[in-house]
Amino acid sequence: MAESVLSPKSPNLSVPAFWPMALAASLAEQGADLYARNVKFIEEEIKIHDRLRPALATANQVRLDLRTMTLRDYGGRGGLPTLVDAPYAGHSAMIADYHKGQSLVETLLASGVGRVLLTDWKSATDDMKDLEIDNYLADMVVVIDDLGGRVNLVGLCQGGWLSAMVAARFPDKVNSLVLAGAPIDTDAGDGPIKTMAHRSPLSFYEQLVAMGGGLMKGKFMLQGWKNMHPGQHYIQDHVDLYEHIDDPAYVAKEETFNSWYENPIDLPGRWYLQAIRQLFKENQLAKGQFVGLGRRLDLRAITCPTYLLAGAADDITTPEQVLNAARYIGTPADRIVQQTVPGGHIGLFMGSHTLKDHWPGIGRWIAAQ
Repeated sequence: MAESVLSPKSPNLSVPAFWPMALAASLAEQGADLYARNVKFIEEEIKIHDRLRPALATANQVRLDLRTMTLRDYGGRGGLPTLVDAPYAGHSAMIADYHKGQSLVETLLASGVGRVLLTDWKSATDDMKDLEIDNYLADMVVVIDDLGGRVNLVGLCQGGWLSAMVAARFPDKVNSLVLAGAPIDTDAGDGPIKTMAHRSPLSFYEQLVAMGGGLMKGKFMLQGWKNMHPGQHYIQDHVDLYEHIDDPAYVAKEETFNSWYENPIDLPGRWYLQAIRQLFKENQLAKGQFVGLGRRLDLRAITCPTYLLAGAADDITTPEQVLNAARYIGTPADRIVQQTVPGGHIGLFMGSHTLKDHWPGIGRWIAAQ
């Protein structure tokens, strides 16, 4: 079972912040008219929750405002900066700074890593629909150079493969690397995401992007996530809230979670299709075939101390997809830490037990590098 973020219902909320898993069934079985009505319903839900826009929990300052991201600076002193690369995966960077007392950023600051910064990726607008992975790699390089040219890099989920790309393309810029719930070897394991990627034709994803006018719309993904567990979303969530309505702390966390979950962001269509085909269908990064910023990326170029963190019950990024990175990178085995912790995907970054029991040790490991 996935670790609880809010309550026992959370295992069913361990849904992919990237993949419209149930969208294929929606298109194939419901028909276009019903699908359009469902999307309209989701749009209305988004409007309802619009008053609860996602807000980062910890005080920060804007250090850089780039086309693809806002770089958040949380302060802290000593050592090299630690850059947390949040997933660019349909939800905001709040996954790394969820709630006071339950925040990855807060945990890292308390563990002594020194200065902490966060990539707060922007929702794609129409003029961003043709951005590619190279555009995001380039802005990561701008950020690292602005921070002095060398950082400790923490890649979460989809931010993990981007971080691995940076470390492979510019190994001197990365002092240590943490990959948490990061799909590096996408052919590994036997999870539903791997199955979806290989069974669904690229034309399916192209159709979704076309429906979004060149963007992968967050509202499409949100419908897919909710259709994965309709009983949970449309019935059990409301039962849970009713049962805890007299608990202010529970209600506050519920509102915080909904402000994040119910407000998806849009992705550039070209970027999305590139990731689907080259990374998840063809596994080009692990195979050493992906070309980033003009050069074929070889994960063996990564030689810095590396920490691999996987969730035992993670069915989004299975443990094998994370831990197999040890087979591909050039870091000596005695400088690689591999850890599998209880819980599912979202719990790796937002779960109270993982933040309390495991991330402080990872923070101390970063500081020791």
